[in-house]
Amino acid sequence: MELKDKKVLVIGLGKTGIATAQFAAARGAAVSVSDEKPRAQLTEALDALAGLSIRVFAGGTDPAALDGMDLVVPSPGVPPFNALIREAQRRGIPVMSEIELAFRFLRVPVIAITGTNGKTTVTTLVGHLLAKAGKKVFVGGNIGNPLIGYVGGPQDEDWAVIEMSSFQLQRIETFRARVAVLLNVAPDHLDYHADYAEYRWAKERIFENQLPGDLAVLNADEAASAALARRLRARVVFFSTRAEPAEGMSLRKDTLTYRTGGSDVETYPTSMIRIPGRHNVENVMAAIMAARYAGCTPGAIVEGVAGFKGLAHRIEFAGKKGGVAFYDDSKGTNVSAVVRALEAFEAPVILLMGGRDKNGDFETLEPALRRHVREMVLFGEARDRIGEKIGGVVKTVTAATMSDAVHAAYLDAAPGDVVLLSPGCASFDEFRSYAHRGEVFKQTVSGLKDRKSTAQRS
Repeated sequence: MELKDKKVLVIGLGKTGIATAQFAAARGAAVSVSDEKPRAQLTEALDALAGLSIRVFAGGTDPAALDGMDLVVPSPGVPPFNALIREAQRRGIPVMSEIELAFRFLRVPVIAITGTNGKTTVTTLVGHLLAKAGKKVFVGGNIGNPLIGYVGGPQDEDWAVIEMSSFQLQRIETFRARVAVLLNVAPDHLDYHADYAEYRWAKERIFENQLPGDLAVLNADEAASAALARRLRARVVFFSTRAEPAEGMSLRKDTLTYRTGGSDVETYPTSMIRIPGRHNVENVMAAIMAARYAGCTPGAIVEGVAGFKGLAHRIEFAGKKGGVAFYDDSKGTNVSAVVRALEAFEAPVILLMGGRDKNGDFETLEPALRRHVREMVLFGEARDRIGEKIGGVVKTVTAATMSDAVHAAYLDAAPGDVVLLSPGCASFDEFRSYAHRGEVFKQTVSGLKDRKSTAQRS
């Protein structure tokens, strides 16, 4: 693809938008950028673009930004109903995702991972396994390092391991993954996608351009996967904690079994898994199959999985005060993530939920609340809506901020309880990101005054 002398508009000046503008400018494109934030709030982004001849449209969606454009590249979080995207489509200007643009210049084979939950864990774990096996690997995409930034470099890695969101997948055209993993699909981002069907369609596009020699990894415990498998050209393998797929991985007692076709069987001990929760058994199975395709040996995989301690803000132990354990699952920004986090605990849970609502289906939490939760503390913008939907299921209190919620939970907690931050919502009402929210949570926990283990419930 030739960008020299093309006029390119980049919409959104987050990390990906900045990298896209830099990449296009370096290849001789005449680049414009647009962001709805006022210029005063874009200082960091504009500093990163300093020295480049880039036209800036800030503080709105001025249609003049589209005049004469040959290509529009929206950042992943820019919704399809954005006024500039709609106007570009009306004018017949091509609209291409950053991930698709990057793929046009990519020379390294791709392992791509998507799903509603677990994709960051699996992406990181696959990268970890490949590196432990001595392979050179780029790990990025939706995980924080844009692919567009990578393709501007030497590209001397053996593999690119890419986390992909529905936002990125909805606009692919030629993007092809040698290994494509769909972990699970549950309602999410319904404030962005028209409905659940559109959201699932975007996720399933990860397999769209695969060829017969490629690998597709699917969740056998989701009914829709079987129907999807019949439509794919790639070789399909499944993972399951409930059944034994003819080809793929299954769980039996303390062993993971990988059937690769015919009589070929590999086994892996579950004792190697250091990250909590049954959902992480699924994540490890998916990662193993991707890593085996990429040439990792079973021995290297066992060693790599045993050394993987998980991610920050994903059911991360945040400390213990007065016999009460605190866990940070700030990355749990949807309802299904909350369920998975709750299922990781046997102790009674005081659940902290809230933030900015993404039109979550909170009613579906009721069974998990009854099994695991003795109290909810709701905070942030979404606290009233969550309370209306499920506030009567267990004891429920509200707090204005997340830090207030931590203190309220600690006041009611007894020794042996777990206080779990698993918000089920975005962070942007109070924080810059889920990571910022998690760090504030850990700081708040650290600042709590310890109590004797004999403390009683109030």
